[in-house]
Amino acid sequence: MSEKTQSFKRHTAWSPMYHFVGTPIILLNLVVQVRHAWYAGGRYAWWNVALAIGLVGLAGSARVMALAVQDRLIRLEMRLKLRELLPASMHADIGKLTVRQMVGLRFASDAELPELVKRVLSGELREQKAIKAAIKDWQADWQRA
Repeated sequence: MSEKTQSFKRHTAWSPMYHFVGTPIILLNLVVQVRHAWYAGGRYAWWNVALAIGLVGLAGSARVMALAVQDRLIRLEMRLKLRELLPASMHADIGKLTVRQMVGLRFASDAELPELVKRVLSGELREQKAIKAAIKDWQADWQRA
């Protein structure tokens, strides 16, 4: 990444080839194919519309699958990390955390993680965004998809 630091305000991961090249071209292709089929008509033109819709679906599902795998890995990583950092009396509570909450907690330092988990489990911090905003010592994650 081009940025040297990561924070709550600047942690979104962008993949230029996906976000700024591939996806816009695929969406533009759909618009062009629909417009062409509308004005020119014909089975071949409408087949191109169907193909363009398929490409949009393929690109979208590929992104969803990549993020799902990433979330599963984060969940595994966080479960292992929490078992190391939380007192044994809280190990049973690890299963109460949602995947979204674990994704939010992953940016916290080891020192502040136990207190943040207590706040999440007590209901004080429920949403991923609120959890991320509560982190004081942000730990960058440059490996995201």
